[in-house]
Amino acid sequence: MKTQLLIIGSGVAGLTLAIKYAEAFPKKNVIIVTKGNEDESNTKYAQGGVAVVLDDKTDSFQKHIKDTLISGDGLCDKAIVDMVITEGPKRLRELMLWGAQFDLDPTGNLDLGREGGHSEYRVVHYKDITGYEIERALLARVHQLENITLLEHHFAIDLITEHQLNQTTENTTCFGAYILNQKSGEILTLQADSTVLAAGGIGRVYGHTTNPMIATGDGIAMAYRAKAIIKDMEFVQFHPTALYTNQEGSAFLISEAVRGFGAYLRTKSGTRFMPNYDARAELASRDIVSQSIDSELKISGDSCVYLDCRHLDVEAFKNHFPNIYQTCLENNIDIAKDWIPVVPASHYLCGGIEVDSHGKTSITNLFACGECSRTGLHGANRLASNSLLEALVYAHNIYKYHCENPISKVNRELPDWNDEGTSIPKEHVLIQHNLKELQALMRDYVGIVRSNDRLNKAILHLDVIYNEVETLYKTSKVTTTLCELRNMVNVAHLIIGQSLKRKENKGGYFNVDNL
Repeated sequence: MKTQLLIIGSGVAGLTLAIKYAEAFPKKNVIIVTKGNEDESNTKYAQGGVAVVLDDKTDSFQKHIKDTLISGDGLCDKAIVDMVITEGPKRLRELMLWGAQFDLDPTGNLDLGREGGHSEYRVVHYKDITGYEIERALLARVHQLENITLLEHHFAIDLITEHQLNQTTENTTCFGAYILNQKSGEILTLQADSTVLAAGGIGRVYGHTTNPMIATGDGIAMAYRAKAIIKDMEFVQFHPTALYTNQEGSAFLISEAVRGFGAYLRTKSGTRFMPNYDARAELASRDIVSQSIDSELKISGDSCVYLDCRHLDVEAFKNHFPNIYQTCLENNIDIAKDWIPVVPASHYLCGGIEVDSHGKTSITNLFACGECSRTGLHGANRLASNSLLEALVYAHNIYKYHCENPISKVNRELPDWNDEGTSIPKEHVLIQHNLKELQALMRDYVGIVRSNDRLNKAILHLDVIYNEVETLYKTSKVTTTLCELRNMVNVAHLIIGQSLKRKENKGGYFNVDNL
């Protein structure tokens, strides 16, 4: 298969770019590859909203920029922060023109929420399912455009570069990707003039995560194997308030906006502890709230802390957070009289594939946007609701770059996927065993609070897993689960290695040996 533009991922970043490019170039083809259903992405589960400056009486670009820089703890790229935040209102209006709906206040203006780290009310939202609404609107638009092909249940295995052509060169170029049709088992050689990684986050590397099952770091791992520059992987953001249950796997998120609405965090004994850690109390940035909860749990030995919403207006809560209210009820929690048990969970990666302001990676004709990219916006810790904003702005920047710098056509014979000498793995138990080992390793050794001793031990344990997985990969016909595990091992290696190199605690990174 051949295409002008290949987009790997169907979240807000990938879909926004696809729409813009397809509308501007109706005679050119866009192929979107996504490994799950078309709407399954981290975007779909974003509850909070899009942080944009709309009320110039109380808010300003400078205030939003300052909040972002404070949250990023000195490691943001100021020029990128300025660019993303000043572009925000334009990109939001575009989204609304495409049909995305957001909550309005009684006067008919957008109802603005406030979340941790924000000094003003500036979060545009739709109930507590903002990402779901944005995804719906974007997919509806995609389906109206005839030059977009959306391949569901197709998994990107690896990028195609000079390496696959057995050539050596100083400057690596991307020519497309090998794609597994998960239903037929066929592996496609998909040639693309330009390839964009919009493949989302890495939450499943930790097992306990607010991310969906698909968040296995595929884009970052593919770019890493292709020798792209990967940066700031130590900055894994843990969301402070995931609903605590005894079940493994994806955790339901209790939005930051619930604390913005006035909920208190309490220990099992009822003590409200956040004022002891930060003057902003429950509205401190996520790194501080997560580390504070971690500290309280280590002191008490408890499994969770609690969100107290009993003093809030229940009807107003139901109106603002219908999904959260219903999920709590399904878990036998009545927020009018019960506390919500919560615990931090892996939520967002602030680092990733390094890109410039146009979304260009260090590999020619390879771009990245969304959570898999490292733009310089987030620094050491992402400000709440800046991620959807970043995805919208960078999708636009990549589109603009393609308008101003047409990519030349790829005229190369690309080799088909070679799996000679491999066989279908007979024992999937090896994959599941190594996956559980990896997730336990990352939670126990590379969590919210780290130490050099634990990180060094993690490397030794990871080497054992890596060797077993690589042997399995080289001798087996590829499957999605095996490729995902391989990608997660690569991502874990990057997180641990870059954690050990950081000698100063910043934002979401905290190492007891750096005190």
